[in-house]
Amino acid sequence: MNVSEITVRPARREDAPLLAYAVATAIGDEAVMRDYCGSDYIAVLTDIAGAAGTQYSWQCALVAEFAGVVAGAVIGYDGAQLGALRNGTFAVLRERLGKVPVVSDETEAGEYYLDTLCVLPEFRGRGIGRALLNAFCENVFAEGYQCVGLIVDSCNPNAERLYASLGFERVGRKQFFGHSMWHLQKKR
Repeated sequence: MNVSEITVRPARREDAPLLAYAVATAIGDEAVMRDYCGSDYIAVLTDIAGAAGTQYSWQCALVAEFAGVVAGAVIGYDGAQLGALRNGTFAVLRERLGKVPVVSDETEAGEYYLDTLCVLPEFRGRGIGRALLNAFCENVFAEGYQCVGLIVDSCNPNAERLYASLGFERVGRKQFFGHSMWHLQKKR
């Protein structure tokens, strides 16, 4: 592994297809994705990621490149902004599908929420997820936020170990899309 080949940068609008894939992969349940975004969920998520003011917007993301090739992404936002960002997301869903889903809140005011982390399969095991997480937390703390939060499926101990190795600790449980999740936080 050569971490010098990893570059993390702010996402651009043209990264929307990667961000859509990242969100779908992070949710990981095709039935949920079809229920949430319809049968063409990648196209719908690409529209959401390419729009301003949505919770999966390119404006809320960082992208990792490995040796100049896009390899992964992280998406996050101020938990206090979830309602406004979700309204933007729902506006796209309403336009595309004529409906919006009922979704529980996975974050709240008081934490900067790491919504989505994804490394493309062919780039896993090269330190890209760690680089994305470190850059994300550094940016959040540099902006003056005191806490980064996330949820991780309780059936995904490998992901939880990665987060724990970077200073995240369990602070509770949440139910999200029918899954039991650990709520983790990292304090400044």
